[in-house]
Amino acid sequence: MMLRVCAMLVAVACLLGASAIDGFDFSNPGLADRYRVLLSELRCPKCLNESLASSGAPIARDLRRTVRRLLEEGATDDEVRVYLQERYGDFVLYDPEFRMTNWPLWVVPPVLLLIAVVVVARVGVLRRRVPLTKREREQVARLLDDDR
Repeated sequence: MMLRVCAMLVAVACLLGASAIDGFDFSNPGLADRYRVLLSELRCPKCLNESLASSGAPIARDLRRTVRRLLEEGATDDEVRVYLQERYGDFVLYDPEFRMTNWPLWVVPPVLLLIAVVVVARVGVLRRRVPLTKREREQVARLLDDDR
C-alpha cells in the first residue's frame, strides 16, 4: 500500500513539474538558448497572459514547433517575432513596438496615471484649504481636552 502511495505521489509530482516546452533537440546549443528566450517573450494567442513556454494549448504547441523550425532554418530572433506578429498581430508580443495602430496601448496608461495623481493631489489640497467652522474647532478642542 505504501509503495502505491509513493508511486502516485511521484507521478503527481512529475505531472506538476512537467514543463509545457517540448523537448526538441537542436543542432546547435545556442539555438536551444535562443528558443527558450523567444518562447518566454512570445504570448500564446489563445491564452490570456501565458507565454508560449508555459502554455499547454494546442496552438502554443504548434507555434513552439514553428519557432524551432524557423530557428533551424537560420531565422534571426527578430525575423521569428515578425513572422508570428504578421500572423497573430501585436498580441503575441509582450512588448510590442509603438505604432499608430496601437498608440492607445502606450498612451492611455500614463494619461490615466497622471489623471489619478492630479485628482489625489487636488483632493488633498482641497481638504487642507477648507477651514474649520467655529463649532468644529470647539469640538476638536473638547476632544483634545478629554484626552488629557
